[in-house]
Amino acid sequence: MNILLSIDWNFNPDLFKIGSFPIKYYSLMYVLTFVLGLQIMKRIFKKDEISLDKLDPLFLYTIIAMLIGARVGHYLFYEENYTLAEVFLPFKLNPFKYTGFQGLASHGAIIGIIIAMFIYSKKVIKKPLLWTLDRMVIPSAIGAMFVRLGNLFNSEIVGKATEKDFGFKFIRNDISEYKAMSITGAKSVNRAYDLIANSSRFKDVLMEVPNRYPTQLYEALGYLVTFLVLWFIYWKTNKKEKLGYLFGVFMVMLWSVRFIVEFYKEWQGGLEEWIDVSIKLNTGQLLSIPLVLIGLYFMFRKSKV
Repeated sequence: MNILLSIDWNFNPDLFKIGSFPIKYYSLMYVLTFVLGLQIMKRIFKKDEISLDKLDPLFLYTIIAMLIGARVGHYLFYEENYTLAEVFLPFKLNPFKYTGFQGLASHGAIIGIIIAMFIYSKKVIKKPLLWTLDRMVIPSAIGAMFVRLGNLFNSEIVGKATEKDFGFKFIRNDISEYKAMSITGAKSVNRAYDLIANSSRFKDVLMEVPNRYPTQLYEALGYLVTFLVLWFIYWKTNKKEKLGYLFGVFMVMLWSVRFIVEFYKEWQGGLEEWIDVSIKLNTGQLLSIPLVLIGLYFMFRKSKV
């Protein structure tokens, strides 16, 4: 019996265009993250008998902090040459090219959100920071899942070649736009990739594309499990009464998933280019280790509660 082990992944990342500016599925994943996260926090606030008028500032703080933190984190951890304008603007200046906010680092996002929640806890909700974080991590976990699905739609942050007959052929990652258009004669990028994926004339080109581990799906599944565990702990146990426990579980589970999946990802550059380490770990793993240790501390520290 033949089983389909290799998937030709040729997803068009553009949802639609407004003039020449594309609106991508990746952006839609962020919208879903915020909409679903708002609904989750609404249920949590009702359970904790917190006024729902505290939700609007929480929503605003989270969006701003996540985007700024993720954007700054990407350039600090993964990029070498950039201008300050490129960090905060959705295009390159020289030469001018619309790029969108494609460079977003999750480690930077978590730092930005923690800082924002400190301000929010002190000025708005008047609760300890850990109380806020214990609840914010629940929608954050499901949000992380949507972000990785967005990476899948963009055919980015791909896995290493499996060197076997199974895996995803990320056509848009492994065949350049220039090559796709030149060999097909198509006048548009999407048409060029469609021809390569669906026309028998380009079967040889498609065969050259390696099968890769679908690491975006691996991470998305891990983050979904993290969300379900946090959801269960909050609603079905009294562990949420211990300040920092849910935050600790989130940090241990999410960043452990990230650490493990990084072994199967293609190298993305970053800190290891200038930090001499005796063990071969990449930037994502180096940044995840201290976050897991922080999580373990909050899970197992002694508490009067």
